[in-house]
Amino acid sequence: MGSAISLRADFNGDDLRQLARQTKDADQARRLLALATIYDGGSRADAARLGSVTLQVVRDWVVRFNARGPDGLINGKAPGKQPLLSADQRAALAEAIERGPTPYLDGVVRWRRCDLGQWLWEEFRVSVSEQTLSREVRSLGYRKLSARPKHHAQNPDAIAAFKKTSPPQWRKSPMVTPKAK
Repeated sequence: MGSAISLRADFNGDDLRQLARQTKDADQARRLLALATIYDGGSRADAARLGSVTLQVVRDWVVRFNARGPDGLINGKAPGKQPLLSADQRAALAEAIERGPTPYLDGVVRWRRCDLGQWLWEEFRVSVSEQTLSREVRSLGYRKLSARPKHHAQNPDAIAAFKKTSPPQWRKSPMVTPKAK
């Protein structure tokens, strides 16, 4: 069995109790009071009972307290998953969206998410799902807009001739009032 990790020497039990009274974080106060018990000569088991945790958790608190002081006993936010695209890759993606595809190189005339995913794979060897790519593109400030399709052989004169230009044949119906019984 290993020896207990000693607490830092720049604090004592009274200092930790004072900090526990001043803090607004209940979890930090509980941890400070448990460590104050150790400073006052109590056992680690007593500190674990006071904090309602196991000895391993008390050891983790001691390590965090020694490294960062009382602020190390505050619950921090988990860092989360690392983003798939780096800042440079995002900048390159934004630049590619701005300049648009080159048909003879990229094989497309407009970018779709699947095309952008293929471009990212070819450029950076990064595989990104369409859903994730959609979030990335939206975070860059772009929205999915698509023009109404237009046939290449469309004749504007034929469209104008086809449209019905006669006036409407409807009339406003007369106002009907209900008859009293």
